[in-house]
Formats: sequence, structure tokens, C-alpha cells
Amino acid sequence: MALKDKLEKNEFALLAEFVPPKGTDVTLFLEHAVRLKGKLDAWLVPELPGAVMRMSSLGGSYLLLQNGLEPVMEINGRDRNRLALQADLLSAATAGIKNIVAAKADSPQAGDMPETKAVNDLNTSDLLDMLAGFNRGSDFSGRDLPGSTDFTIGATAEHLSGGLTKLTEVGVAFVIAPPVFDAAGIESALTLCRTANIKIIPTVMVLKSVGMARYIQAHSDSMRIPDPIIERIQAADSVQRESIKIAREIISILKKEGCAGVLISSMGWECVIPEILES
Repeated sequence: MALKDKLEKNEFALLAEFVPPKGTDVTLFLEHAVRLKGKLDAWLVPELPGAVMRMSSLGGSYLLLQNGLEPVMEINGRDRNRLALQADLLSAATAGIKNIVAAKADSPQAGDMPETKAVNDLNTSDLLDMLAGFNRGSDFSGRDLPGSTDFTIGATAEHLSGGLTKLTEVGVAFVIAPPVFDAAGIESALTLCRTANIKIIPTVMVLKSVGMARYIQAHSDSMRIPDPIIERIQAADSVQRESIKIAREIISILKKEGCAGVLISSMGWECVIPEILES
């Protein structure tokens, strides 16, 4: 069942983040992704996360599509102007990519080529307008196109701060929320999205170490990791096994809380996703 259909039927959707490779060897990328065929509903491909040079989201999404998987292609305005973004979206639609998420990008100074100059021709709100226009059959300047797109539009949580009117106006079908580690972390956004009939898909991050958890706790404004979670990982004989168990528990809680689905972010541990999904 397509992601759009699953969301419309209010069935719990399972997504996972798959970062494209930094190079031309796509063997592991596809092996891990194809292994989850029939277990996931969609595979989200981020666009140069962390501002690190690698294969684009369009390229990664097309590879997944060729292997019978349903991609969710991420776009942002950091690296492309409005001409290039529209060209990529037309290419994606023609290739058969149906799901697009407009996201805020990391600063180039955070990546592996800090001398990079950001483009930032369009912000995330502009990107949503662009996607809505394409679905209506017009480009970003309002000119009619010979053929329209049929994108299922997604947004990330920063759009919630501007109110829900914008999201409903442009036809946003779902919102990807930041990583959560307990039900309290998602409750406010969940209440807003229920009100506007927008599906919320929280991220479930697999914690790879105590150091990672403490760093997030100290430096992130958008994520809250309760002390008991950190203590569990610290006391565990196997960090990986305990992190898998925690991820399972969080997914179960979020499903009971009425979320539309979850996005699993394995942080490079794609090999553990099958075990997370076992139950």
C-alpha cells in the first residue's frame, strides 16, 4: 500500500531514514534498504544531511524506486536556486517519485566543506508553495505547466511554529517531528496536528552511545532525553541491544498515542532496523 493511502486510511506507517552513500558504491545502501522490503512503508532519503557532500536525495530516491521501494525525497533551499529546485522536482515526478518533504537544511559550516556558499534562494515556506503549485499545474511564478504533479507533500516540524493555516493551505499530508524519547515529547505537536487533521510522524532515533545521548541532552533544543533512558544505556551489557529495546518501546508508545507513524533514524546502524521492527 502506498504511503499516501496508508495515511488516508489512518493506518500506522513505518518509515526509516536512509542516507545515500558518499561515493558511487551503492551496494550497502541498497542491501540494507531492500532487506526491509515488505516491512517498511517508505524510505526517507535526506538531502545532504549535516551539509556533508554525498549523493543527492533525488539520486538515492531513484535508486530505491528502481528496486521496488517507495522513497520519500527530501528537498531544501540551501544548495539550489528556484530554477534548479523546480527542475529536480519535475525530474522526480517524471521518474515516479511521489513523496516530497520540504526541510530546513544544516549550515554549510557544519559540514565537510565549510567554504561552501549557501544559495538560500527559497525558504521552507517557499518550497511548500512550490510543491502546492506543481500539484495545481503551475510553476513557482504562477505560469501554467503542461501537466501537473501528484506529490504527497510532507513538512518538518519547524513549520508548526508558524501555525497550521499554511500547512493546510498548501495541502501538507504529514509532518515529520524531531526525535522523541517519551510520549511527553510529542504531545503538544500531536494536539496541534489532530486539530488540523494533519498526520504527525515522530522520529525515533537509535542512540549509539551514552556520549551521543549526553551530547544531545546538553546541546539540542528540539530533543529531550530523559535521564532514565541514559542510565539504561549506561548500565547495559550491550548498548546496541538496549537501544533497540528502547526504540521498540518508543514506537509502541507513539502508536498508542495516535501518531500516524514513525520515522526510524538509525544513525548509520541500518543493520538493526529489522530487529527493531520484529515486534
